[in-house]
Amino acid sequence: MKLKKVILAGVLAAFSLSAANFPASAAIPMRGIVEGFYGTPWTNEKRIMMMDFCRRYDLNAYIYAPKDDPWHRAKWREPYPEDKKTELADLIKSARKNKVRFVFAVSPGLDLHYDGAKGAADKQFMLKKFAAMYDLGVRDFAVFFDDIKDLNGQKQAEFINYLQKHFVDTHEGVSPLITVPTQYHRLNMVDEKGKALDYTEKFAATLDKSVLVLYTGEKVVSDGLTDEDLKKAEEIYGRNLGIWWNYPVNDYAENKLALGAIYDLPKKEVPAIFFNPMKYAQMSKIALISGAKYAQNPAAYDENAALNAAIADEYGDLAEDMRIFAAHAQYLRSSWCYIGRPDGGDFRLLADEFWQKTKGEEDTAETWQKLFDETEKAQRATEKLLNKLPEKYLAECRPQLLQFERILRADKVALDLLKARAENNAADAAKLTKELKARRAIIADENKTASVSEDCAQKFIDDVLAYCKSKH
Repeated sequence: MKLKKVILAGVLAAFSLSAANFPASAAIPMRGIVEGFYGTPWTNEKRIMMMDFCRRYDLNAYIYAPKDDPWHRAKWREPYPEDKKTELADLIKSARKNKVRFVFAVSPGLDLHYDGAKGAADKQFMLKKFAAMYDLGVRDFAVFFDDIKDLNGQKQAEFINYLQKHFVDTHEGVSPLITVPTQYHRLNMVDEKGKALDYTEKFAATLDKSVLVLYTGEKVVSDGLTDEDLKKAEEIYGRNLGIWWNYPVNDYAENKLALGAIYDLPKKEVPAIFFNPMKYAQMSKIALISGAKYAQNPAAYDENAALNAAIADEYGDLAEDMRIFAAHAQYLRSSWCYIGRPDGGDFRLLADEFWQKTKGEEDTAETWQKLFDETEKAQRATEKLLNKLPEKYLAECRPQLLQFERILRADKVALDLLKARAENNAADAAKLTKELKARRAIIADENKTASVSEDCAQKFIDDVLAYCKSKH
């Protein structure tokens, strides 16, 4: 058994949390993927594939924390069944082979007891859980308290400290724990005056300084994170914080894919960053590749170059076609969040130009033609992807490709409608208006399952209908 100081010295030599030990231009020490989404967890086959992916893109850590794995969260006290233990053992071996740190996480906060006989029993349950994984080869562990109602920060921190003392410090080669607090984004940590709330204040003050804390930025899903805002959060905790980044995860909007690049993350030193993917492992790779490039050199990261390189790496001869589709599948939103660059790319710019010229009563013929050509190009790309993408990709994006095809066909009808009106062809205009409304209704219904380019290619349909109605 190693003493605490010996263990910490070895760990901090590899992954120092001290700002002085890694300049902004250096790679982030601990960088990888956190399988932390809600919904159907990845299969072990996909996880093993991701271990190889991590090796190829110099990601060195993977956190196992699928919310809907019952033994990770809802039934955390129960040991994994033998078949699941076999799967985990295979996964751990794959991680070791690919030089990826496998971080085993448990989320006990739904019903964790802290005091009395039940509290003592729960500590033993967790020690046994960790010991079983240690025997399988795990040397990195995490305890997460996110997305629960319990706000006893001191008790949570004491529980983690107990595990640090009675497990980490008594097992050779184990790294300091990683945790996510219940108040895990900055705006949830402070009151309106910026003062730390009681939970965060006590959790931060009590928690062992060797424990790595992950947070998600300003919000649960943050549209970028500045150096200044990271510094504010670190001042609350009195330590360097790691980042759990919620893109491309789409568990709050599964009908939409997140095929954009990582962007607007800190240039300053960060001890760790983990990207939370979609349940669609293959389609997560564009964002994850860009995230890997960011993590390798935050100060020199180029979002556009990273996106183009990611698509080229992953899609080869189909890269240009995928680039067109991905440009319409980047932006995620819900009633409580938004993230991702605006959808549409070249189409959006041309549509904006068209409406500006229309408003100014300028000649729109040239822009109309460019829009028509752009629509045809996107339609050809979509058809090519549907015909030539390998099934491993199509299994995860076919609904969105088919929806995009519907939208593009409707856009062409919308363009024909504009042309008919410009030529004062009332009969054709009436017929095309009826057809466009019917197509729009189908698209709206299909959006429930698969949505693409809501604020661009879809919006163009609505804008055309509204424009034609205003001219009656």
